[in-house]
Amino acid sequence: MSERFSPKVIPLVDARPRPLAVPDTWLEPGSRMTANGLVSDTLGRNLRDLRISVTDRCNFRCNYCMPKEVFDKNYPYLPHASLLSFEEITRIAQQFINHGVQKIRLTGGEPLLRKNIEVLIEKLAALRTLEGQPLDLTLTTNGALLARMAKSLKAAGLQRVTVSLDGLDDAVFRRMNDVDFPVADVLAGIHAARDAGLGPIKINMVVKRGTNDQEILPMLRHFKGSGMVLRFIEYMDVGATNGWRMHDVVPSAEVIQRIRAEMPLLALEPANPGETAQRWGFADAAGTYDRQAGEIGVISSVTQAFCSDCNRARLSTEGRLYLCLFANQGYDLRSLLRREASDADLASAIGHIWSGRADRYSELRGAMAADTGSGARRVEMSYIGG
Repeated sequence: MSERFSPKVIPLVDARPRPLAVPDTWLEPGSRMTANGLVSDTLGRNLRDLRISVTDRCNFRCNYCMPKEVFDKNYPYLPHASLLSFEEITRIAQQFINHGVQKIRLTGGEPLLRKNIEVLIEKLAALRTLEGQPLDLTLTTNGALLARMAKSLKAAGLQRVTVSLDGLDDAVFRRMNDVDFPVADVLAGIHAARDAGLGPIKINMVVKRGTNDQEILPMLRHFKGSGMVLRFIEYMDVGATNGWRMHDVVPSAEVIQRIRAEMPLLALEPANPGETAQRWGFADAAGTYDRQAGEIGVISSVTQAFCSDCNRARLSTEGRLYLCLFANQGYDLRSLLRREASDADLASAIGHIWSGRADRYSELRGAMAADTGSGARRVEMSYIGG
């Protein structure tokens, strides 16, 4: 067969490799770890942020996350029985809080596809940090269902949302989501979230060269002075199905350069330890920070690693604990839950897992093969959230 008529081959990649078992020795009296809020990993990084994926399904097919060629009608999504229940998620979350977690972000897939998600939010909103304060409870969404759910999410106890929006041009946006979803409906969801009090709202734009980088300045003009924080994210080499190439990355430095050609910016200090985004404020005529105009952020996980103070753990929708967005294996906490392990057992397992953490993929990217050199492919972003 000639090259002209050769069929396109799409690799079938299992995004859910076999999990790592929690060793029984970690639960024995002599090696049991108790939660005191001070656990740190091998690089001295404390555990403060937990991201929980509540579904592996999404109603978009963005090519940098869930390309339609792989995630088609035959893709084997998890059956409902495999998903953690809301009660199981809440029980695990409490043990993470006991280890010092202060922030929980619900992700997916698209988390608003999880039926009765408000019930889970109510349960998590009732939890308190070790200091007796409410959790920083937030959710990342593509915005498709936000217009009709914003009020109920706020009433359930959600504090704020981050909305993924990769451009304002409707044709560009429809091509990127690959399900012909109109940008106007996402903007309506953002406005509904603002009106419901789910703020401050963050808007995440993944920038891919030759696809939507022409939308950088229109997005900037639209959200400047809105009270929302627009963040530009470098197109990342997550998983094995998005066909990532370095050529497609628009470095954050280039994004800032393009913006500065039109309007002045000032570098701002990080708002919180372990923050992924570099903050930039709009400058006024005197060259000082214009708080009314607001700020933007850039997330440079490809060109400028921020592994050194990463304090985030990720829990998959079926209860596997991942220590890095670029990990290839996760620890099976669901088995502990379903064999009626005690809270002390859960706390010990989490403590041992985090204290042994040495992940710093982005810092080592240049010296590592795409499959981490072990033959195991990294987990897909759609499975553990961004």
